[in-house]
Amino acid sequence: MKFITLGPTGSNHEFVTGRYLDFHDLRERATIALAPDFERCTEAVLQGSADFMIQCAVHPAAMSTVAKYFEGLYVIDTFISASQDLAIIHRNDAEQPQSLAVMLPTLHYVDHSQWERIELVDTVAEVTRGLVEGKYSAGLGYASIVRTHPEVLHIAQFVGSVDDAWIVYGLARVSAGRMSAWRDSPAGLLYGQTI
Repeated sequence: MKFITLGPTGSNHEFVTGRYLDFHDLRERATIALAPDFERCTEAVLQGSADFMIQCAVHPAAMSTVAKYFEGLYVIDTFISASQDLAIIHRNDAEQPQSLAVMLPTLHYVDHSQWERIELVDTVAEVTRGLVEGKYSAGLGYASIVRTHPEVLHIAQFVGSVDDAWIVYGLARVSAGRMSAWRDSPAGLLYGQTI
């Protein structure tokens, strides 16, 4: 069984897909493949080189994925998961960074008015890698990178994790046109407590 999602290695998509496989006890039976964009992910599933695709619901490509492939590629599951912890990270050799490298969907996690320039980058993983390589002086990246590169990086502001909605796609339509939900879900239990 192969799940495909957005790369590169170390991406939040890879991280959350791993958590999903762990949740369903699939690590022994499933692999994770990475692609540079969701066009390639969807083509892999449609052509049979992958079985399932996982995509963050707030990813800019989510709307076009659902619209373009509504016949043939179906939403089979959704879930909520925390992401990797984020932080505004500075290079140790940057005295007063004037620009912030950031992936657009994460831009509003912080007050970005303090920066003269915002550099939009395709993924948080690319921001993080660019900080290590010296491409960026400051960026909103994965906080964990500071533990592995303390000689190069430090955290200027810890942001933490957000809970995102995630979509799992497959070739078999599981809803059969009906709603697919369950009453004893965490939300269902919360609704039952509300008077």
